[in-house]
Amino acid sequence: MVSSVPHHGWLLLMLGTLLLLPGCRTIGYVGHVARGHVALLAGQQPIPRVASDPATSDALRTTLGEIVAARRFASDRLGLPRNRSYTRYVELERDYVSWVVVATPEFSLEPLPLCLPIAGCVPYRGWFSRERAEGEAERLAAEGRDTWVGGVAAYSTLGWFADPVVSSMLREGAENAVGTVFHELAHQRLYVRDDTAFNEAYASFVELQGLREWRGASRPDAEADPARQSFRQRLQALVADLEALYGSNQEASAMRAAKRSILAAFRAEFRQRLAQDWRGLEGHSRWVEDELNNAALQPFRLYESQVPAFAALFEREDRDWHRFHHAAERLGRLPPARRRSELDALRAAAGSTP
Repeated sequence: MVSSVPHHGWLLLMLGTLLLLPGCRTIGYVGHVARGHVALLAGQQPIPRVASDPATSDALRTTLGEIVAARRFASDRLGLPRNRSYTRYVELERDYVSWVVVATPEFSLEPLPLCLPIAGCVPYRGWFSRERAEGEAERLAAEGRDTWVGGVAAYSTLGWFADPVVSSMLREGAENAVGTVFHELAHQRLYVRDDTAFNEAYASFVELQGLREWRGASRPDAEADPARQSFRQRLQALVADLEALYGSNQEASAMRAAKRSILAAFRAEFRQRLAQDWRGLEGHSRWVEDELNNAALQPFRLYESQVPAFAALFEREDRDWHRFHHAAERLGRLPPARRRSELDALRAAAGSTP
């Protein structure tokens, strides 16, 4: 079963993948990725041309106009790169631009990495085919891994190419697409090798705060919804419970039973609270009921756990975007252990609200 990646998607890092050393499985994967990338390049058109086409629907024309305005806002107001990314459009014949496969050991929340020459190590492998992604997940599951497959709406090469707006970015409305543009441009502004959690938390904060400033005070902030905040806090507790279990050195059979019990208790609580203080979160039901495992928790861990730290950093820099970006860049240059320590201190100062 496939669900979408929370927020906007994980990066499909093309150049690093194309430079992997050859091997039978790797050669096939590189060919698959290269063909998908070329197909996207061939299918893109400048947004003004799409908008002026009489065959373009009014709804698409309006959404593309908003993305053009948001693209300017990203550079003028948020300090994000001013380049040709997200100035062209690709219409897809599928729901997502790509799919990612995440795998973890049975008793660990640390994802199995894919290490790339340019991008460093990332906690997933991306595919342009849902069938290929599901086949990879089945292979890894047969080895005893927890696996999860997520559909990806956005596409990024970290600025190595002029990344296009793809139709899958528009599935959840114009505001979601605008947030995606902010998120992916943030990756182009700052990307730290071998630290996906840092990269995603930084880009996710830029997305959230960027959207707040884009829509202005007259628009509600969906991220401030009490139900969503409560759900995230409960997910943090679930992650902590599993980490404590996996560090307990119990025998495998006892740990397996305890893991089932912890996940079952979370599912039961989710069902109960949907009718109480978690109203409006029904869209998470399939993920909770059918997919929840170590691998499925990775998007939450990587995208959201450190967002409050960057919120605190933004406040510390007097809400000045250029100062904020430079401060984030300084963090990115620190040794990994010191970087994590400083982020933990910022998160502790911020509390739990992004």
